[in-house]
Amino acid sequence: MKEEAIITYRGEQYSYPRGISYMEIAEEFQKNYDYPIVLARVNNKLKELFHVADGDIELEFETIDGHIGHKTYKRGVCMLFLKSFYDVVGRDKVEKLKIGFSMGPGYYCTAKGKFILDKELVSRVKKRMMEVVEKDVPIVKKKYSIDEVRKKCRDVGMRDKERLFHYRMSSDINMYILENYVDYFYGFMVPSTGYLSQFDLQLYKGGMILQMVKRGDPDSVPPIKDMPSIFETMEKSVSWSSMLGVETVGALNDSICEGRITDIVLAQEALVNSRISEIAEEISKRKSKFITIAGPSSSGKTTFSHRLGVQLLSHGLHPRVITLDNYYLGRERVPLAEDGTKNFEALESLDLDEFNSNMKDLLAGQKVVLPSYNFLTGVKEYYGNPVKLGTEDVVVVEGIHGLSDEIAPDIAREQKFKIYISSLTTMNIDEHNRISTTDGRLIRRIVRDYMSRGTSAERTLSMWSKVRRGEEENIFPLQEKADAIFNSALVYEISVLKQFVEPLLYSIKPNSENYQEALRLLKFLQYFLGLDASIVPSDSLIREFIGGSCYM
Repeated sequence: MKEEAIITYRGEQYSYPRGISYMEIAEEFQKNYDYPIVLARVNNKLKELFHVADGDIELEFETIDGHIGHKTYKRGVCMLFLKSFYDVVGRDKVEKLKIGFSMGPGYYCTAKGKFILDKELVSRVKKRMMEVVEKDVPIVKKKYSIDEVRKKCRDVGMRDKERLFHYRMSSDINMYILENYVDYFYGFMVPSTGYLSQFDLQLYKGGMILQMVKRGDPDSVPPIKDMPSIFETMEKSVSWSSMLGVETVGALNDSICEGRITDIVLAQEALVNSRISEIAEEISKRKSKFITIAGPSSSGKTTFSHRLGVQLLSHGLHPRVITLDNYYLGRERVPLAEDGTKNFEALESLDLDEFNSNMKDLLAGQKVVLPSYNFLTGVKEYYGNPVKLGTEDVVVVEGIHGLSDEIAPDIAREQKFKIYISSLTTMNIDEHNRISTTDGRLIRRIVRDYMSRGTSAERTLSMWSKVRRGEEENIFPLQEKADAIFNSALVYEISVLKQFVEPLLYSIKPNSENYQEALRLLKFLQYFLGLDASIVPSDSLIREFIGGSCYM
């Protein structure tokens, strides 16, 4: 056996002793990166830095500012927080400690037990976190048998994890060890606590905000921003999940195995309908004539618009749905993104002059010929069928820029009703591993793109970063301007989407730049039992993605 390993890095070959760790190699190449290296990409497969080179390989690195590297950093901060909280309070006094839903770049965390959660306690936990970071404690990965893991979880009261692992067929499970704290985490981990110096922890509305850096600016932690409307929506969704008894994936799997899932599906859909009815009633009370619906990709805007329309009809209002997509400028006039491609996500890609003029005329009672954008030719077309609003008609505008103040600025604010819709996941894998809202929307998008457009998962994953940038710039900063927020996430949806998306992800080849992301999503889906799509009602929001909707 050769005593040396040949490492190919960016086209150049380097010789290292066999058995050298990727962390040692990373120290040599750190100068080529702006931010700390947290993972190695070995033959296009991600590895944690404690692994060693035992043969000839191609090597690249992932930093804390990359997509997967940033997730790794956030996972490390969560482990640091959990360990420090238990250190300060004492494990025997903690009944429940949960990493909850996202709030901007941070997570809302809750804790219950024999203690008072106040500023003084939160300050002590934060101080303990900083002490552990200063010591730069290694985070060790260790493999245990599945029976050992279940016992460890049971012994320390992590019943949600014990329940989760009831559905894992693996004989071994990897756990992470930080001094005296042992836990399971979904995904890769940083090598040591020294990588986790950027964070904040503050008391917030009966819980805590664990604040972290944003991608693109990993040198500083942004201040915690109060988002009362988003917080209220998320809290309500958490209460729904609790009422349905499916706060974690293990609980969802239990409901499938025990034959309770049909009732949960119907109850969830009833809750959704109740919320849409509330929004329609509020619109009716305000006598709003101009309604806008905005939200990020794969939020279910189309189905929501139809379901809202039905509820508006029940209040005697007649919706006239208009999509902003029909007001795209001619393709040659659409502004370019940084990569030189057409940026259809930008507000400047819309013909706002025509749109605003059309809306003003409509509300003034005039007849208007509305355009229809031809995506094949890249131009607007007119079919000569004028629209005129009746006494009970209301305009419903659907598009990603619906919350912008530049949409119909001449229409009085009291006539407008702005709705923000997004799939805001509140279910957790377990109490310490949350489900990313972005992952839920990405899975929806992969399925929809393939089912309705014939687009491959490869193509969807390649476009996703651009879609996300557009959302960060044009949608998320405006969400608190909405008069109503609607959460379209369904507790059962990933179990349904699983059988649709898995074959599409498996089609991505090992040499693809999206291969690692496909593997990550496939691993995530392994936690869920599948659920046959026949259980989904025809008017469900999820039908927009899997087909069979009564609205399409």
